[in-house]
Amino acid sequence: MEEFLKQCRQSGDAAYSALRSLLERLENPNTRKDARIFLAELHKRFDSKEASEKCLETYHFQIEDIYVEQYEGFEKRKKLTLMVIPSIFIPEDWSFTFYEGINRHPDSIFKEKTVAELGCGNGWISIAIAEKWSPLKVYGLDINPRAVKISWINLYLNALDDSGLPIYDGEKKTLLDRVEFHESDLLSYCRDNHIELERIVGCIPQILNPNPDAMSKMITENASEEFLHSLSNYCAIQGFVEDQFGLGLIARAVEEGISVINPLGIMIFNMGGRPGQAVCERLFERRGLRINKLWQTKILQAADTDISALVEIEKNSRHRFEFFMGLVGDQPICARTAWTYAKAGGRISHALSVYSCQLRQPNQVKKIFEFLRNGFHDISSSLDLSFEDDSVADEKIPFLAYLTNVLKEISFFPYEQPAGSKRFRSLISSFMRTYHRIPLTADNVVVFPSRTVAIESALRLLSPRLAIVDEQLTRHLPRQWLTSLNIETEAAKTLEEDITVIEAPRQSDLMVELIKKLKPQVVVSGIAQFESVTSAAFEHLLDTTREIGCHLFLDMSDHFELSSLPNSNGVLKYLAGTPLPSHAAIVCGLLKNQVYSDLEVAFVISEEATMFKALSKTVELLQGNTAIISQYYYGCLFHELLAFQLADRHHPAQRVDEKAKTRKAIGFSSSAISVLDHAELSINETSESSLIHMDVDQSFLPITTPVKAAIFESFARQNIAESETDVTSGIKQLIHSSYGFASNGNTELIYADCPEALFNKLVLCCIQEGGTFCFPTGSNGNYVSAAKFLKAVIINVQTNPEVGFKLTEKTLANSLENVHKPWVYISGPTVNPTGLVYSNEEMKTLLTVCAEFGARVVLDTSFSGVEFNSKGQDGWDLDATLEKLSSNNPDFCASLLGGLFFKMLTGGIKFGFLLLNQASLVDAFHGFGGLSKPHRTIKYTLKKLLDLQEGKSKDLVNAIAEKKELLESRYKQLKETLEDCGWEVLEAQAGVSIVAKPSAYLGKNVKIKNDSSTRVIKLDDSNIREAMLLSTGLCINSAVWTGIPGYCRFTFALEESDFKRALDCITKFKSIVAN
Repeated sequence: MEEFLKQCRQSGDAAYSALRSLLERLENPNTRKDARIFLAELHKRFDSKEASEKCLETYHFQIEDIYVEQYEGFEKRKKLTLMVIPSIFIPEDWSFTFYEGINRHPDSIFKEKTVAELGCGNGWISIAIAEKWSPLKVYGLDINPRAVKISWINLYLNALDDSGLPIYDGEKKTLLDRVEFHESDLLSYCRDNHIELERIVGCIPQILNPNPDAMSKMITENASEEFLHSLSNYCAIQGFVEDQFGLGLIARAVEEGISVINPLGIMIFNMGGRPGQAVCERLFERRGLRINKLWQTKILQAADTDISALVEIEKNSRHRFEFFMGLVGDQPICARTAWTYAKAGGRISHALSVYSCQLRQPNQVKKIFEFLRNGFHDISSSLDLSFEDDSVADEKIPFLAYLTNVLKEISFFPYEQPAGSKRFRSLISSFMRTYHRIPLTADNVVVFPSRTVAIESALRLLSPRLAIVDEQLTRHLPRQWLTSLNIETEAAKTLEEDITVIEAPRQSDLMVELIKKLKPQVVVSGIAQFESVTSAAFEHLLDTTREIGCHLFLDMSDHFELSSLPNSNGVLKYLAGTPLPSHAAIVCGLLKNQVYSDLEVAFVISEEATMFKALSKTVELLQGNTAIISQYYYGCLFHELLAFQLADRHHPAQRVDEKAKTRKAIGFSSSAISVLDHAELSINETSESSLIHMDVDQSFLPITTPVKAAIFESFARQNIAESETDVTSGIKQLIHSSYGFASNGNTELIYADCPEALFNKLVLCCIQEGGTFCFPTGSNGNYVSAAKFLKAVIINVQTNPEVGFKLTEKTLANSLENVHKPWVYISGPTVNPTGLVYSNEEMKTLLTVCAEFGARVVLDTSFSGVEFNSKGQDGWDLDATLEKLSSNNPDFCASLLGGLFFKMLTGGIKFGFLLLNQASLVDAFHGFGGLSKPHRTIKYTLKKLLDLQEGKSKDLVNAIAEKKELLESRYKQLKETLEDCGWEVLEAQAGVSIVAKPSAYLGKNVKIKNDSSTRVIKLDDSNIREAMLLSTGLCINSAVWTGIPGYCRFTFALEESDFKRALDCITKFKSIVAN
């Protein structure tokens, strides 16, 4: 004994060395009994409070009893015998209050459970839990290696009696069977050893003045006592927003706990109330935890604790910390007042609370945090899973979990049919089958960005002389449709493109009366609330429109419920028993969600195959496609309503075919159907799994980490300020720096889901003023087809192969000489599809020519931003030129159309902007409503990316540079392969596509083998697309699309394996033709 005490007297390190030797004897079964008897004698020597405190001062350790029960229970001890040393925490009010909070739980809370205690110190709480509640296992964890050693000594002290014999509980187990201690940075031990916990408790300190350097030293048990004590305080900043309140360590503990806790597990933490109760509770709630305050009291602030750091925080922010004057004060005071009061000799206190918390949707929340841990920790501060309304949580949390899964699993957004994601359309049809017994398939559903877009698209497709539209659905239709009076006779119709829309009240008997009197070709109607329960009103509309040969589009948006208990719906009840007639379709806008109030998607249901195909092609021409993330969101809601149900449990409904004979309804517009039949739109008819799409303007390159982070953050945030979604300053800066376009008082920036929608509104402006749209040979084939679909007057400006099919001063001037009110389309700086680049000087020359003829110019920058082979060209600087030309000819103006999906390589996130500089054109543009605006989450994402670009974020800049290098490499590989296979390739400088001429193939025959026959195709520049598709599965655009005789287009921003397959297909086609 004396030798032991003599060694301990030397220093704290010497005392620790002696205790470590004692632990080695306790761990050895052969010496364990004698070592425990030695501890009993040591305890007797310092059995009084005064002797125990003197021991700590003299021998650098303390051994004493701690009473953990006020009353001794059945077979329970009232006290634990514990040892402490200066380099670890000594049990005090903080931990005792925490244990009191744990005691508030029922006795079953830890029974047979796997438990971890964070920051166990000398292990007393872990031992007390095991002693009182008989858990399966308690893991006491501490980052301080000396704390772990002392905890093991304390375990032996309490697992063995003073004679060194085991103390057994009612289950014939000792504390040694139930408790382990391990060195661990929070839960790293459990995570590394794949231990799933059912309970996590943590009496964790709050850091009042975080020291970034405190954790930089190597952690060893031989470190200084002062360092090890500060280590127990976790003095390092943890990288969480809660660091500013000293709660960063608890925040990290909670997030680590989410990763290892059982879905039904419980976490219990103590929280000092200095930051304020709201801040403490929000720490848990924003991470998706339900909380229960078990216990709260006040404790005196340690006299040696400096709270000046909190005073500084208050000085630099609006936050106020909470202290109290003494233990009886009940009015909180701020840190500055508390600091002043303490300096004057007063005692201050703060609240101390114990919280119990459980995950509200455990599996989904776990997925979200797993995603954040894997490279996205920087955006964790944006996550907010606190909800006052459970129904909001039930929508948002599953979607965020699904979104994290999408962003984790996919490297790019895959190609989706313009009619809508096949998965989303299948979910809609499954919902109809399951909840309403309507036997629909995905091929009965076409998806649109909004209800307004769906209605306008249908009207443009059918081009009726007269349409009657529900007055509540006309708000965003083109102004001239609502003011035209060409309704009396067919002869009164002056122009083919004129559509007259008459507004009608939302009441079926009044609507029917109008239909009978006016005999329109199209009716778009809603159903009044009082008529929606039964099918009578719908049947009346069906019968009336059938009789006069009129198309009916019935809007049921207001009565369609995304619910597991949907209310009665007369329209859907009718469709369960009767097929939808060929002249009728259902329109439904999805806007009523709990979380993103302005996020809209719409769908049209038609059981007529020709209508489905025509609408699919129309949405592709006019919109490109519907925002994929919006489809993901509503798809997630549909999936949640379907996932719990057993598949195919109900027999398909027996439907009775409509007996009444339908008078032939108006057909599609002849011009529209001609365009749809001849336009080279994306190929969707065959199995898409085998198709490789080199025929679409979409990047399938890997989505960069900054883009994924911005996408997730945009949906995870709550209460986003308007300034956080205002992209205007960023877009203006981008336009000015890239193209030299300055803004003035007449400038207006207009945003849309995609550039295609903006371009088509410009075409309508051209039509309205009687202009002529001028496309250079070698323009975007979809844009040309869209202009034709809208019935614009079009001329092609011939370009020459000598200059790469770019416009020149001479060719443009010659073409505009006899053109009335010309509108000139120029794709640049990067030309789609050729991949050439217009220099600044070339652009100035072309604009000068346009100004001479008073032309309106549409500069389309949508396909620019990835120049990889254009050295010596530093972009455009057109400000001075445009100002001079506009002042010389007021009829001249230049509008700039653009997008960021190539500039920022945002994958499937599409966004379009249009800069207009002429007031009259702005007014005309706004006369064509129905523009589908980008959702605020998209604008938030883009603002984040624009800010990163402006700040020259290393991650974003490097990611974009890598993609440019990849595209340059792809271009060279594709060019080499094509040339080796007999194609003439036009040299490209930028973009994601090239054009090439199949010189070696023209006039040759190729045999295409089907299952039962062989077809011979004589190749020319218009059918080579079909031949390559049928023989190899490769989709390209032919000369019909490019407008350049003989030249086909290939896009190469493909996923890596698809690009390799594409090269193989090109080589395979060569061998097929050769044979």
